[in-house]
Amino acid sequence: MKLRLVRTIVPFINFPAREINCKLVYYGPGLGGKTANLQWIYDHTGTAQKGKMISLATETDRTLFFDFLPIDLGTVRGFKTRIHLYTVPGQVFYEASRKLILKGADGVVFVADSQEERLDANLETLDNLREHLKEHKLDFGTIPYVLQLNKRDLPGILPAEELAKQLQVKGEPIIEAVAVTGQGVFETLREIAKLVLTELKKGV
Repeated sequence: MKLRLVRTIVPFINFPAREINCKLVYYGPGLGGKTANLQWIYDHTGTAQKGKMISLATETDRTLFFDFLPIDLGTVRGFKTRIHLYTVPGQVFYEASRKLILKGADGVVFVADSQEERLDANLETLDNLREHLKEHKLDFGTIPYVLQLNKRDLPGILPAEELAKQLQVKGEPIIEAVAVTGQGVFETLREIAKLVLTELKKGV
């Protein structure tokens, strides 16, 4: 059967390798834990399943990405799913990079900083995300999306319920995390991958 992929998800299909390539972007305010998420996943994924982690760095800017083939995601019409994970610089002055990395995203994880003094930064970055998705003609209302509340181990954090009230925008799954120790990291990844696969299967 021919694959027919519609909706907001249009992943790259590698027919010779029988793989569907999905792009997941970790987005959030500066120093919120996006890189820590990717680093933990990379360090705890078997060598045979992953490619190299690549850092594209300029004088002021850094983008991290790597790809891997999870063994527990199953297939879509006999095609395996290869996941490409990206993170973008969090600081506001990296606007162009953040916008560019979101192009062609199949799913987004918003990594929120749980510290009370970072609430405004979370809200500003969330607005920024919605704006950039719109510019790429990606519908925030339908794109697979997970909210991760990171840094739950620090003092001065807001209660999860309060953060959810402020940051949850469309009933998306919420995962509490401490990315530097791995808490909630794979749970977040599983949740976003599950949403992306569900969306993919609708279009097949």
